[in-house]
Amino acid sequence: MKKFSFLLVLSLLLFTACRKDHVDATNTKTLQSSINDMTSSLSTINQIKFSEALYILKTFGVEAEGDVEELKALGKLINGKKVPEILTMADEVAQKNGIEWASTSPPSLGEMNIFGDDKAKETDNNDVKANSLSIVTRPTGDDGNGAATAIQIIPRLVDAAGNPVSFTGAGLEATLEVFSNGVKLSTAKNLMQDNNFKGFNLKFSSIPAAKVVDNKIDITVSVKTTAKTFKMSKIGLDVNPSALKVPAPPKTDSTAITQDPNAVIDPNNPTATPATPTDPNATTTTPAGPKQPTADPKSTVSKFLSSVSSQNLKAAYDNSSNPSWGSYESFSNPTSGFGSVKNVSVKNITTNATNASGASVNATYDVTDKNGKTTSLKVTFGLKNVNGDWKISSYKINP
Repeated sequence: MKKFSFLLVLSLLLFTACRKDHVDATNTKTLQSSINDMTSSLSTINQIKFSEALYILKTFGVEAEGDVEELKALGKLINGKKVPEILTMADEVAQKNGIEWASTSPPSLGEMNIFGDDKAKETDNNDVKANSLSIVTRPTGDDGNGAATAIQIIPRLVDAAGNPVSFTGAGLEATLEVFSNGVKLSTAKNLMQDNNFKGFNLKFSSIPAAKVVDNKIDITVSVKTTAKTFKMSKIGLDVNPSALKVPAPPKTDSTAITQDPNAVIDPNNPTATPATPTDPNATTTTPAGPKQPTADPKSTVSKFLSSVSSQNLKAAYDNSSNPSWGSYESFSNPTSGFGSVKNVSVKNITTNATNASGASVNATYDVTDKNGKTTSLKVTFGLKNVNGDWKISSYKINP
């Protein structure tokens, strides 16, 4: 009996000794195993805060695209760290990104799991029921001449009637992507804990002036709930060109003399300022401006709807440049994309507004899906000028 008791105690000691108190990021399996060991030694409340801290670091503390790459980057960041160190790191990241979270405050982000268990739970505060996402933008700041220095971008989850939905205690990942002429300029993330979310303050000084076309940008905001990711885009937002980021001029030696490699040097007086020969046939050329569209933007919308109706989805996709629609595979998905459409019956298409770089077109039409269900829609299409052609860049279903 004594021998049995001794073996039992010894086995318990060995089990305890094998449990890790620090992160082992050798691979994903050891990362998850070590984090589980560290979590099991904490009280219930501290387990939740530890999970929140890991989520803060994975979402905002590393630069990577996609869950798998974010997890790898997180492993490198916290490898060898213990619980107190990880909590301190999360506090620093939250403060740097303006997130209202602290390791010493009560749990506030709902169910967090960095390893991707997104199944809804009975107490999952992130399982927010909404119909769509709306965006409000407003200029902020003053450059001294009455022009704005930033844009405040405020997303709201809304119901089918367009009214904001009420929720608290969530930790919804909100992402802002900034584009100009189809080129992504920046990405920012934040946490949406309720529908009073302050949103994003996009400073013009963070946007490279050289990459902004016609002093306009497009934005896409996505908010990830447990069951669905909501997206909304706005195009043709004006920026203050004088507030954009301009590279500092290179430092030059004021005593150095810049010499034209084509200059003629006098061999009898090599220190004299050389003369630069001129080409009498040379002409001064003025760079051409961006190509302007000649077609009415509503013709692009008409072609798009016609292509969707005939299930020529490749042609429809080629008429668009909408970040919210993602890849062609996502766009043509037979369940969640335009591949589910059987027929489109257009009632009316009108051009709402247009300028050299952007346009807005309203369309009213009936959509019949492959199950025979017909839905009447009123849609606002946003379009932008891409090399002289109108491309659909946003799609909003109106009530």
